[in-house]
Amino acid sequence: METTKPRESTTFERSYPGLVDQVARVRADLAQAAHGCPVADDLVLLASELATNAILHSKSGHPDQVFTVRVTIYHGDYVWAEVIDCGGPWAIDGHDDEHGRGLSIVATIAGVGNWGIDGDEASRVAWFRLEWDQA
Repeated sequence: METTKPRESTTFERSYPGLVDQVARVRADLAQAAHGCPVADDLVLLASELATNAILHSKSGHPDQVFTVRVTIYHGDYVWAEVIDCGGPWAIDGHDDEHGRGLSIVATIAGVGNWGIDGDEASRVAWFRLEWDQA
């Protein structure tokens, strides 16, 4: 009888005030949590893009509101990340030279079928999956 070894994983979860300066805190926390992970840089970049969207485009950016970042690292397999916002209308403005490219970055790096946004005006979860070996 063959037994399968449970997959080793590390989970990080934290809620942040819905303030723009908290995106730097998300980056620092995830860099520390994902230390040694081969896709740590992509994880930090994509999670910070989704955190920024939560602050700018949902109720999470209103006074006294929060957003939550949850990441599970399945060592040797993949990384799953979620940014949970407080809902509300999510009005995405158009692109310009500096803004409006966050979801395009997520789509390009995560790849087709490896990212999405679920939920509604009550709460949304923006998520992505990164393969451990992106090569």
